[in-house]
Amino acid sequence: MALVRNLSHVEAIDRARLITVAAYDITVDLTDGRGAPADDTFRTITEVAFTCTEPGAETFAQVAARAVRAASLNGRSLDLSGWSADKGLALSDLAAVNTLIVDADYEFSSTGQGLHRLVDPVDAEVYLYSQFQAQDAQRVYACFDQPDLKAVFTWHVTAPAHWRVVSNAVVERVERDQTAQVVHFAESVRMSTYITALCAGPFYEVREMHDGIDLGLLARRSMGQYLEPDDLFATTRQGFDFYHAQFGVRYPLPKYDQLFLPEFNKGAMENFGCVVNAEQTFIFRSPVTDFEYEQRANTLLHEMAHMWFGNLVTMRWWDDLWLSESFAEWASHWCNTEATRFTDAWTTFLSLHKSWAYRQDQLSTTHPVYSRMDDVAAVEVNFDGITYAKGASVLKQIVAYVGIDPFVAALRQYFAKHAWGNTTLSDLLTELAQTSGRDVTPFAAQWLTTAQVNTLHPEIESDAGAYRRVAIRQTAPMDHPTLRRHRIGVGLYDLVGAELVRRQIVHVDIDGPVTELPELIGLRTADVLLLNDDDHSYAKIRLDSRSLATVVDHIAGFGSSLARGLCWAAAWDMVRDGEMASRDYLALVASGLPQETDINLITATLMQARTAIGQYADPEWHAPGWELLATVSRTAMLEAAPASGFQLAWARSFAFAARGEQDLAVLKGWLTGSGVPTGLTVAGDLRWHIIQMLAAAGRVGAAEVAAEHAADHTATGDRQAELALAMLPDGAAKAAVWEALTASQQPPNWKARAMLIGFQHPSQRELLAPYTKRYFDVAARIWAERDSESAQEFMTFAYPRFDISEEAIAYAERWLARDGHPAPLRRLVIEGKDAVARALACRLRDTAARQVAVAGS
Repeated sequence: MALVRNLSHVEAIDRARLITVAAYDITVDLTDGRGAPADDTFRTITEVAFTCTEPGAETFAQVAARAVRAASLNGRSLDLSGWSADKGLALSDLAAVNTLIVDADYEFSSTGQGLHRLVDPVDAEVYLYSQFQAQDAQRVYACFDQPDLKAVFTWHVTAPAHWRVVSNAVVERVERDQTAQVVHFAESVRMSTYITALCAGPFYEVREMHDGIDLGLLARRSMGQYLEPDDLFATTRQGFDFYHAQFGVRYPLPKYDQLFLPEFNKGAMENFGCVVNAEQTFIFRSPVTDFEYEQRANTLLHEMAHMWFGNLVTMRWWDDLWLSESFAEWASHWCNTEATRFTDAWTTFLSLHKSWAYRQDQLSTTHPVYSRMDDVAAVEVNFDGITYAKGASVLKQIVAYVGIDPFVAALRQYFAKHAWGNTTLSDLLTELAQTSGRDVTPFAAQWLTTAQVNTLHPEIESDAGAYRRVAIRQTAPMDHPTLRRHRIGVGLYDLVGAELVRRQIVHVDIDGPVTELPELIGLRTADVLLLNDDDHSYAKIRLDSRSLATVVDHIAGFGSSLARGLCWAAAWDMVRDGEMASRDYLALVASGLPQETDINLITATLMQARTAIGQYADPEWHAPGWELLATVSRTAMLEAAPASGFQLAWARSFAFAARGEQDLAVLKGWLTGSGVPTGLTVAGDLRWHIIQMLAAAGRVGAAEVAAEHAADHTATGDRQAELALAMLPDGAAKAAVWEALTASQQPPNWKARAMLIGFQHPSQRELLAPYTKRYFDVAARIWAERDSESAQEFMTFAYPRFDISEEAIAYAERWLARDGHPAPLRRLVIEGKDAVARALACRLRDTAARQVAVAGS
């Protein structure tokens, strides 16, 4: 596909000063002219009405087409000799009122950007969906592709007669003949280009009305049987009822469609009234746990929150991308907790999302939540843990600082005042100051304009079973020394039998390096003193020695999943910071996690345990580490209730950890129905997971993978088979995968992602060793040749993360020392290098623990 113009902020400011866009009229032909789906290209005629404040001035439109047939401005044909997809179309001698018409041929996408085309392997039906964030609307129609040039949109779409066509607005009328149809949509509400949408295909569709809104669920026909409309509609209804009650402004469209489609690059996209979700993540063909159901609900509610924050009121420029995404992230967990059955959603936020933020924030490429975005290329690598999860954590802290009622009141005023417009952070802070009576600007600036994370350490002195002194020491890394203000809870927990009961919680303001807590002097010493109890602030915490000893033996005794989550997070942070050996962390997992009753904590902690063994542990302890995890997982699986999510979670963990002959034989038996635990369904994703783990271990080969694929000839089966083949521990197989990944003709996004995920496995370090150099040899070319999404995926997933050595770090440093690499590319390489450097430091800590143990014996 053609590369697009990298729009700079300066250009956007100048263009927004010069023009105001009124309307787009877009005519698209998705057929081959005979009523069948078009193969490679489609034709779009775009008519744009806009005004200009300086008649005679010049600007440009973005047209990332394969070819422009004709273009005119105010009836005057335009010279196309200077047009290119990556430069745009120059517009000179503007009038006060203008009409631009562009007739162009565009390419269908296989990368998930622009108008993505896919063929369902089950029935050979074609499906299309758009993805325009951050500036890919220009791949479908001529436009002024920036968020503050809003307009109304009217679509006219020619499509095969049996297709359903969906956009932001409702269908006004349809003209049909024997082979094709022309679908005319009503004029849309005012919106930004990046949230416009066009989806088409022979969808399976379910609809219902709720509170005057026409709700639609759409998927491929072959996936309709798995759609679960009752559950999806229930979450949708709960979300609308909650947001309507809280925000004070109704959802402004008459319909709300949610489509579930494969090969989607992200989890979902908030197109106004036409949300696209990743089928592979949110449509379940086989049993899953409540972890998956909660993540699905959270995503549905996240995208719905964008209908207000992002769509109705939109950031002026991508500087405030964080606010749009952070608000949706915060609101979705708030709604999940208050309005759905997932009442412990804040625990999931802590264990999964904040963990992502802490990891991102401790890279050398960390950045403030609010960062200047000089161009869109910088934006596209900023959809990260800081923009989403740290920003949401800051909002959570602001809510704790001012109170939920003033915060909600500010939101209501903000939505009412700025509906259909564009804003910056200061607009929200103005409303918040008015409703709370507090100037939150200094507090917000401290959190939003500085980077990295603080650590809170308890300092405790006790005498005769009572506190003589309690203080909290706040630290920051040397290169980011900011000490922030934190509003936290300090929980005092007593061990009563096997339970840890919270005696009381004290809310305190932390400010500066040391904060004394005189209110605790004289109180009975608690068995656990837990900082940031209820998890309102964004900070790593540490436990004092007494508390840590209690937690190691009794972590399951907390009645609150959030308290347990804080302790699990503290232990994981200690591992990543080189303060706890990986083997000691695994001992805590082995003793405490089988008793855990929150499926999200189990799932998140097992992910971390795999990282601890595969990347942070002394290589000499890999085999014992995997054996320990496999044993613990198998035991917990067998003790779990049959057919429960807990049984499934532990079965997945056993399959991943299995390395020994006996455990691998158990897995192979499951494929033929031998020795399967009662209630465990070895089908769908679990069956493929087992195939992939056996492939990585060399216990099944290409022939067995092909046989599985033949039995599952679906889009999911295609993806899972590619992943399994990439895992085979064979030099020729790895070379073939690498050749496909780095070829000038890149694979479709779904295939590339599957191969990238499968290519590296922690048990194949020697086999992967040659690819460290090869990665750096191709990095610059891949970045230059490919679209942003596919280039980023390659740079991230292909980074040699299991080559944990000084030599690998030196390769990266030599590459980074060369001039000419674009800043976003450099950032991704630096982040890969940082991860390897951290893993190496953690290995040294684990090796030291082994040496101490050997010396002690």
